[in-house]
Amino acid sequence: MKTLVLIYHTQSGNTGQLAKAVERGIAREASVMLSVKEAFSAGLEDLLAADAVIFGSPENFGSMSGALKDFFDRTYYPAEHHQLGIPYALFISAGNDGRGAVREIDRILKGYPMRKVAEPVIARGEVTAKDLQACEELGQAMAAAVAMGVF
Repeated sequence: MKTLVLIYHTQSGNTGQLAKAVERGIAREASVMLSVKEAFSAGLEDLLAADAVIFGSPENFGSMSGALKDFFDRTYYPAEHHQLGIPYALFISAGNDGRGAVREIDRILKGYPMRKVAEPVIARGEVTAKDLQACEELGQAMAAAVAMGVF
């Protein structure tokens, strides 16, 4: 069975709402196992077990959350010799425009290296039904692609 890992951080709950929507989308694909980890609890073993990863973060001061940055700090060098090459996607809960968070996460993930396979979902301001739908679709599309061996 293929494994899709969801790693995210939420503080106000907005990113948590988006993560739950991603989970609902992934659940539509029964042949994919989902592993959900809060960023502070995730580690290298989660990346090594993943066939694909979806990262979620609030936008903090125009960048990613400190918790997701901590995850990258703890896993970057230990992951380096593995040359992961696994596909990833992002969702961001943004108080501003979210582009800074996306840019910083993408830049870091190139070094693992990981492969970006979907446009990021950026929820600006209050989370809307449209944002939740976009996250469900992201989860479902990633799960279906993993199940079919597209990546």
